[in-house]
Amino acid sequence: MQDIKNQIEAVLFTTGKFIDVEELARLCNMGSVGLVKQAIDELKQDYFNKNSSLEILEENNKFKLNIKKQYLHLTTSLLNDAELDRPTQETLALIAYTAYEHIKRLKENEFIQAEKKGRTFLLKLTPKFYDYFDVIEGALKEKLVLTQDKKEDSNETQ
Repeated sequence: MQDIKNQIEAVLFTTGKFIDVEELARLCNMGSVGLVKQAIDELKQDYFNKNSSLEILEENNKFKLNIKKQYLHLTTSLLNDAELDRPTQETLALIAYTAYEHIKRLKENEFIQAEKKGRTFLLKLTPKFYDYFDVIEGALKEKLVLTQDKKEDSNETQ
């Protein structure tokens, strides 16, 4: 159960938004919504018992990991000094979330493959990709290099 709670906690921390149990189960690759609900209840109790600055909020059967109100004043200045403003951060998070969903679908349909490389994955195009777009692998790489060279030349002249 601890591993399930850790997975849920990681998803809630990363998304920073309210998520329903079904979505949590899907994001954690778990088939049992009941087990996820039980893990959330235990996780909420864990945060309460350890008297943490964090809590799991529930609203309309959706859950979110959040900083308790009495500690928000400590983080407000940190968020204001961030490299990106809040709307830009939200846009970036949405793009990343959408990209991961699209990558998952492309992998499922065997257009790309992912190879573990350190803490991340290296994405590679598969033969099915080249067949689908009717291009030759070497020709595509050549076009990409030419496009990049033109872009660099354009930036140098500006």
